[in-house]
Amino acid sequence: MTTPNINIDQETVFVVDDDEAVRDSLRWLLEANGYHVRGFGSADDFLQYCADVTQSHRPSNLVGCLILDVRMPGMSGLELQDALIERNINLPIIFVTGHGDVPMAVETMKKGAMDFIEKPFDEAELRLQVEKMLSKARQEASSHREQQAAEELLRKLTSREHQVLERIIAGRLNKQIADDLGISIKTVEAHRANIMEKLNVNTVADLLRLALSKRSSGSPRP
Repeated sequence: MTTPNINIDQETVFVVDDDEAVRDSLRWLLEANGYHVRGFGSADDFLQYCADVTQSHRPSNLVGCLILDVRMPGMSGLELQDALIERNINLPIIFVTGHGDVPMAVETMKKGAMDFIEKPFDEAELRLQVEKMLSKARQEASSHREQQAAEELLRKLTSREHQVLERIIAGRLNKQIADDLGISIKTVEAHRANIMEKLNVNTVADLLRLALSKRSSGSPRP
């Protein structure tokens, strides 16, 4: 499956359900409320779409949410959730379940799904859940952008500047840093000034915030 016109900058409600009538119903409902909707008839089709996107973009840049049927032919909704987790695609998910699927839906929430709704679903409740999911997606996208910006700035530092920065983060004083690295205090002060300039920060608090935001992203240290 080749998916044209991929626009990751547009918030999207993804609907994955093998029942075409359900997909169409959800599309009409959500588009009538101003949401951009993209439907998929199988988990495999959605995974292929994700693969197309992530060939040229980070998985974290895929901004939207997912309405997912629990039971589908082939790969189930539960298996799709596992596959997305494995690929580091952290879309907020709400599961659509049948009457007997509540225990299964509870298991999906243990793996990070935001909620589940039973068929036939309440339209007002669905709209509320979609807005909650998109709000979460916006917050996560903003956090990812900040982390990416921090990574780009930190790549400007030399190896020695990274060593000095690590010790600043650890609360070491200039004299202690100088002793640690076998350099003069004036050299430490020069490195600190260069670090502040390269990272475009004016205070130690801003420096710590930027450095720690990169570290919290799980990226390896230089």
